[in-house]
Amino acid sequence: MELVAQRTRVALALGSGGARGYAHIGVIEVLEARGCEIVSISGTSMGALIGGLHAAGGLGPYSEWVRDLGQRDVLRLLDLSTKAPGAIRAERILAKVNEILAGALIEDLPIPFTAVATDLRARREVWFQEGPLDAAIRASIALPGFIAPVMMHGRLLADGGLLNPLPIAATAAARADVTVAVSLSGQQAPPAVGASVRRTSAAEDGSQGLRRTSTQVLDRQVIRALAARLGRLRGTAPVASDDELTDEAVEELFEALPAGLRLLDVMEMSLEALQTVVMRYTLAGHPPDLLITVPKASCRTLDFHRAEEMIDLGRRLATEALDGHAASSAMDHGFRPEPGGLPGKVASLGGSAPTR
Repeated sequence: MELVAQRTRVALALGSGGARGYAHIGVIEVLEARGCEIVSISGTSMGALIGGLHAAGGLGPYSEWVRDLGQRDVLRLLDLSTKAPGAIRAERILAKVNEILAGALIEDLPIPFTAVATDLRARREVWFQEGPLDAAIRASIALPGFIAPVMMHGRLLADGGLLNPLPIAATAAARADVTVAVSLSGQQAPPAVGASVRRTSAAEDGSQGLRRTSTQVLDRQVIRALAARLGRLRGTAPVASDDELTDEAVEELFEALPAGLRLLDVMEMSLEALQTVVMRYTLAGHPPDLLITVPKASCRTLDFHRAEEMIDLGRRLATEALDGHAASSAMDHGFRPEPGGLPGKVASLGGSAPTR
């Protein structure tokens, strides 16, 4: 008898990584285009945002919105602060997300969903599997130093990526044929310290000067917020305006550090060093059937104006990974891969015996 063909059921784990998380959108688009059924989603930080939106059926409107955001739009939406516990208030972005989610509860979502946050006081993970979806996302994206933590039920909650940058274990109970994990911490050679990120396309060459200026403004605004907070802790007056934050003033804070190293570089590298170690243990303890890896050097944490580029990158990486997985699985089982993607579940995913 012929093999039984049916949609491959996928449990999807989406990792943390700031703006690189837009690549999750491209991965989801490819999975759906190939006829896969996503039956479970877990997400940390940006993975919780994208995964939660998809589980609620709101990823389409969100994707359309972020594709049109330029650097000036992002700077306005980030709503930088010198007084809040985080340099980024982000209420404007969250207001748009909440508008799309329309008060959805996690337990009512058509796709089972888990958002992962970190309890800073208890030093342990917190899994959100019920309750308001917007609150779970808000807790999961609270990256220390950037976005303020939140208090919920007596817990001080921050970004889930601190303890679990790739929440594969949260998908363990899913009735899936394959577990697909998307890491935003790919180990490729990083750019030189202080080097500009690569441009999105040749068509944008004429706007490189504006892009550099906008990036510098964003960096300056974030650094100003952090420097003001440092000033208060040290008993000095906060920085009052952008004009007062000269290059010399910033360098005075870090005179012992290598030339060209920015504060945001240090924060990103510190967090990534921690997450890289945690990721190794995660993958050793809970290896997924398919790991899609987005290089860390593909964009910086706050490059939220590069949605289109990151979505396209996610599509390409997902396509390459799925094609490679389909070919290797088919060879393992003695079947030829079906054109265009994952084979039927009986032929390739998880070693199930063929149904005859």
